[in-house]
Amino acid sequence: MPVRQSVFTNVYICAFAAYACFSTSDAFTKALHGPLSVFEIGFFENLSASMVLLATRHENERWLEFWKMSRPWPIHFRALCGVLSSLCAIYAFTTIPLVDAYSLIFLAPFFVTVMSVLVLKEHVGLWRWFAVMLGFAGVLLAVKPGFQAFHLGHLSAAVAGLSTGTSIIIMRSLGSSAKKTSILGMLFLYLVSINGLGMFLWGFSTPSLHDLLLMALSGLCVGLGQWAFVSAARYGSATQIAPVAYSQLGWAMLFGIIVFHEYPDLLAIVGVGVIASAGLLTVLRERVRRIRPANPPGIR
Repeated sequence: MPVRQSVFTNVYICAFAAYACFSTSDAFTKALHGPLSVFEIGFFENLSASMVLLATRHENERWLEFWKMSRPWPIHFRALCGVLSSLCAIYAFTTIPLVDAYSLIFLAPFFVTVMSVLVLKEHVGLWRWFAVMLGFAGVLLAVKPGFQAFHLGHLSAAVAGLSTGTSIIIMRSLGSSAKKTSILGMLFLYLVSINGLGMFLWGFSTPSLHDLLLMALSGLCVGLGQWAFVSAARYGSATQIAPVAYSQLGWAMLFGIIVFHEYPDLLAIVGVGVIASAGLLTVLRERVRRIRPANPPGIR
């Protein structure tokens, strides 16, 4: 396999794997039954995720040296974005309908596409713009969001989407200049510390063994997802990764049917089909663009 085609394949394998892990983590969180605060949920899940990450290591990198960074400020900012996104998403899922939360969090690809032009100065062609808009149209069909009664959870979900998009842009700006251990180590240091402080200030409720297991499994998925996400950002561009985020809704619907017995209607099924089409369009378009010669015969 040619090197460029191999890199192209790695981008999408890593991105799809990351979002599948994140969706699985959301399903475990949704299954929690105890009276737990968002900080307590975040603390135990991210503590579990950090244990997973400590068992992994990128070549020529050591976790004991994660604090040694050539560009510390973007990494710290990315970590803060991760904390904000995590807290806002948990709050949204626990205060407003799941469909409303997903519809607003899925504004992230829009934020990524716009910021990739304004911040990274990347060229975004019409096909990518079309794919992002098509994917979001599919989200609207699938989740049918209602905005009749505004709640703080709606704002939290939108902020989670913005924070996620900003995190993708920061990762792309860092490229291969930052170590995975630095990026992930600093992120989970912030997540565990801030959630631990919040849990201490807002009070602690002893979780059941059932909830502890679910939070541990959720953290496992978050840890694996973060590792795959960082790999995807190192391989490809922000606008390549953004449309793949729509695959989360497909996973969410699958978990809804199998685990929570939430059966989608026809319009929701059509929406998932539109989302899948948008992602497939992006993948196929990228493959054609990369295979096509830079200077076709007869063209100067």
